Formats: sequence, structure tokens, C-alpha cells
Amino acid sequence: MFARLGRLVRGFLGLFISGIESANPEALMEAARSEFRQKMTQYNLALAKMAGVAERLRSQVNMKAARAKDLERRILANHSAGNMELAGTLARELQELKADLETDSHELTETDEAYQMNLRQAKVAQQDFQEKVRKLEKQLSLVQIKEAQAEAATAISNVGFKVGDLGDTMKTVEDILQKRYEVSAGKARVAKDMVDIAAVQEKEGERKALEQQALAEFLASQGIQHSAPGQAAATPAVKEMGPER
Repeated sequence: MFARLGRLVRGFLGLFISGIESANPEALMEAARSEFRQKMTQYNLALAKMAGVAERLRSQVNMKAARAKDLERRILANHSAGNMELAGTLARELQELKADLETDSHELTETDEAYQMNLRQAKVAQQDFQEKVRKLEKQLSLVQIKEAQAEAATAISNVGFKVGDLGDTMKTVEDILQKRYEVSAGKARVAKDMVDIAAVQEKEGERKALEQQALAEFLASQGIQHSAPGQAAATPAVKEMGPER
């Protein structure tokens, strides 16, 4: 039971961590850079130790080579002087020294080759990592661009959908304006229906009669005969030339 519970907890933790990783690829890339730098630091330390060993061997080889030349001169000098015993001792020492020199030279060659090989491997690994980082950064940039385009397209589509939706704000405004129009039209209809058309016409007739009466009085005061509306004014007769009949 505890094993099953442990697997379940690990599963939930894995899902949680996977979700965080999916949402933060930049953090993963930075973690990869940090891990690579740590490994390269350890690798460089190992290379430095190897280079130190190579330099120590090179120094030993140079010292033993100089020692070997010095022994050769001493052997020749003692041999010429007849010091055969000392010359033999020196020859024996030279023989052992040359054996050690050969061993050291061989070790130096192998160490140098190993150092150069590991150095090339480190450079290749670094170049390969930088290339992968550049590809991932390019891919991340493309993903961010596409995500921005998708977000903009979604926003635009949402706006278009809301404009056409019958239950949106635009529909509410339309309903409000329609209600205001109906109220105003109703009030105008009520006001129109409440007007007494007959009374209005009577008032208009009375006003026109009073106007004609005032006009007749004015014309009478001026000695002008007033003709009722619709009648043509009397036209005086025009005499024709010739004897009057």
C-alpha cells in the first residue's frame, strides 16, 4: 500500500514538474547552461591536472637528457684518463638513466596525446552545446511568435463573435434605443389623439373671419369697396373710341 501511495505521489509530482517545465522553457534552458558550465569547469580542472602531469614529465625528460649528456662527457673523459672503474660506474648509471628517460619520454608522449585529444573533445562538446542552444533559442523565438499570433487571432475572433452575439452589449443598446423609440412614439400618438380637430378648425375659421372683417373696415375707411374672398373685384367699363351709343 505504501509503495502504491509512493508511486502515486511521484506521479503527481512528475505531472506538476512537467507542467512547470512546459510553461517555463527559458528556465530549463538556463538550467541546462548552468549544468553545462559546471561540467565544463570539472572537465577543465581535469585537463589542467593532465597538463600539469605533462609539464612535470617534460621537465623530468629535459633534466634527464641533460644528465645523460653530462654522463657521456664524464665517461669519455675518465676513459681517456684511464679511470676504467669510474668510467664503468658512470656507464652503468647512464644506462639506467637512459632507460628512465625512455620511459618518461613515452609517458610524456601519451600524456600529451591524451591532453590534446581531451582538449579537442572539450572544444567539440562546447561547440555542439552552443549550436544546440542557438537552435533552441531560435525555436523558442518562433514558438513565442506563433503564440503571440495565436493570441492576437483569438482576441480578434472573440471580438468578432461578441459583436455578432444577440446577447451582447450591442444588443442591449439596441433594445434600450428601441424601447425609448416606442415610448416616444406612444407619447406622440397620445398627444395627437387628444387634440380636438373640430375645435381647431373652428378656431381657424373664426380667425380668418375676423381678419376679413378687419380688412373690410379698413377698406371702407379708405373709400374702397371690399369684395368677399372668392369674388372678383368689379372692373370699371372702358369706353371705346367713336360715337357713344
